[in-house]
Amino acid sequence: MSQDQDRAPRSFRNQWKILGGFFFLGILFWGGFHWALAATNNEAFCISCHEMKDNVYKEYRETVHYYNPSGVRATCPDCHVPKAWQHMIVRKIQASNELWHKFKGTIDTPEKFEGKRLELARNVWQTMKSTDSRECRNCHDFKSMDFTRQGARAFDFHERGFSKDKTCIDCHKGIAHALPKGMTAADDTSHF
Repeated sequence: MSQDQDRAPRSFRNQWKILGGFFFLGILFWGGFHWALAATNNEAFCISCHEMKDNVYKEYRETVHYYNPSGVRATCPDCHVPKAWQHMIVRKIQASNELWHKFKGTIDTPEKFEGKRLELARNVWQTMKSTDSRECRNCHDFKSMDFTRQGARAFDFHERGFSKDKTCIDCHKGIAHALPKGMTAADDTSHF
């Protein structure tokens, strides 16, 4: 066998080894990426920093989203992280800003947190408004609601709100967390 004939199969085998190596690394990366998404998408992770555990988590534990007659509990990611993959990735990228502020100590004391609460709430409200309260609708589907079993006031508000293209957050601010001090009339969009 000539030297050129011997080189060709070795070169071909090396290319397959390199390709196989990249394939294996790709699988490891993809698996690690999905593991990281799952590890950061649960309540335990959300309250692992004291800013959340000592502030909004305490409030949330006193709401109907935490404890209710049906026993269905909405956790932090249920309300704050989209379920659809493409929207979840966008939200996770946005969350990197929150990590930056964690390291900076922007809200690391109750006083600092309260000082930023209205701004933080407005950001969440705006996001929920822009997505038509997408995360609320994971559990609360208008088409599945039996308005006749709601109180007269809720029935009336839902009927009028839906007809005027209101979304959940327009009327249900403060449903899982305390309303921030300093809210203005522009923050209260429940009137129609």
